[in-house]
Amino acid sequence: MSSPARTRVRFAPSPTGYLHVGGARTALFNWLFAKHIGGDFLLRIEDTDQTRYDAKALVDLIADLKWLGLQWDEGPEVGGPHEPYFQSQRLPLYQKHARELVAGGHAYPCFCTSERMDELREVQKRNNLPTSYDRLCRSIPPETAAQRVAAGEKHTIRLKVPFNGDTVFKDFLRGTITYQNRILDDLVLLKTDLFPTYHLANVIDDHYMQITHVLRGDEWIPSTPRHVLLYQAFGWEPPTFVHLPVILGPDGGKLSKRKGAASVGDYRELGYLPETLINFLSLLGWNPGGDEEYMERDRLIEVFTLEKINPKSAVFDEKKLEWLNGQYFLRRDVDFFMPLVKPLWIKAGADATAFSEDYFRTAVALLKDRSKRLPDFVAYGMYFFQEPQAYDEKTAKKYFGPGSESLLETLHAGIASLPAFDTAHLETLYKETAEKLGKKGGDLIHPSRLAISGIPFGPGLYELMVALGKDAVLRRMHAASAAIKSGQVKTVLTAA
Repeated sequence: MSSPARTRVRFAPSPTGYLHVGGARTALFNWLFAKHIGGDFLLRIEDTDQTRYDAKALVDLIADLKWLGLQWDEGPEVGGPHEPYFQSQRLPLYQKHARELVAGGHAYPCFCTSERMDELREVQKRNNLPTSYDRLCRSIPPETAAQRVAAGEKHTIRLKVPFNGDTVFKDFLRGTITYQNRILDDLVLLKTDLFPTYHLANVIDDHYMQITHVLRGDEWIPSTPRHVLLYQAFGWEPPTFVHLPVILGPDGGKLSKRKGAASVGDYRELGYLPETLINFLSLLGWNPGGDEEYMERDRLIEVFTLEKINPKSAVFDEKKLEWLNGQYFLRRDVDFFMPLVKPLWIKAGADATAFSEDYFRTAVALLKDRSKRLPDFVAYGMYFFQEPQAYDEKTAKKYFGPGSESLLETLHAGIASLPAFDTAHLETLYKETAEKLGKKGGDLIHPSRLAISGIPFGPGLYELMVALGKDAVLRRMHAASAAIKSGQVKTVLTAA
């Protein structure tokens, strides 16, 4: 097979669970590299482990990649010249090549049962020995092994790893890596059910799909010498190997769901934008140089190169992710947020028929620059659609004490008599009232905000009042004043 004229990379996940952010980062680096260099990005589904295959995981995987915008050039739903792109549909190809390896003396049938293998591992553990196959069936004469296979005896096919010498390969990021063959076991290539293991299918598919660069996690480095041996046995040229650094949690341990969100779906549900996650993941183990951090997709494609990948482990910093999401919020307009936020408000109880589209847009405009995640619009903005039923406990203790209702009543009267209900008139009213009462502006603004929203933070008070409307503001201030006067102020803790 001739070498491909174009650079070709692939993301080859197993549909056995959620798409981990580490897997998403691998897909992203492959996609960015292909887009930067003008190559092809393939999606291949490695579903040969039928015991762990999860149909829902496959659906979620496809959905997550699409949500991230990592569209593939070849693969499921798209097709391509190397179909099928599901390994479970390519079994005859793997079986044919496994037989060729046996015929060429590079592999052999193994008739050891699972019971024998379990016993062997137990003995090795008791004696503090490495748990690996003892190559019992390797000594069976090829003719005898062939007769047993022909008789239908259940067997696997194992790679015949050389006893001596080294297997050497070059990693793009780490340089030359050498493994002594004596520490490599004779791994299974074809299982008793005639399904290939990852190692055999991976090498065969990468060859026939003309993959030029294999970008994958560095946990696959120990498997690479076995893959190199397979390439040598078939007489094929290996691709360029690029093993990506592992992503660690903030504590330096493995990033997992047990320690918080760890999947693409988790971060989507938490209200992060796909653009944010793409930008953030790109910086885990890669840096364009300098201090540039906010980078839109086109910019990432423009500057991404393999040379700037750092082989050292990267730390997943959720605070930085949230900060970056806020940066994207600042740069997106109201039209962008409307289809994302309005359904959240309606689901939380906002009556879509009671408020105009312009009112929803105003609420988005006032909140988006102060929000860091999509749920913030609901957590800190439902007062646009529902009058406060309780007030922030800490702020209420400071501003809603006995006798403070008179201040709200004074402001209520002033607002009711304004010739025009706009920010200029409101600002003048609050300034003049503060001077008359000998108070600071904050002494009026904080209790007013609490009365009309229930929380101690949000958009500018006067802009918020105008957005809510004069009637709503007066009604809410009266309700707060009455609650204070009756001693029935309901409070709730508010997380800023």
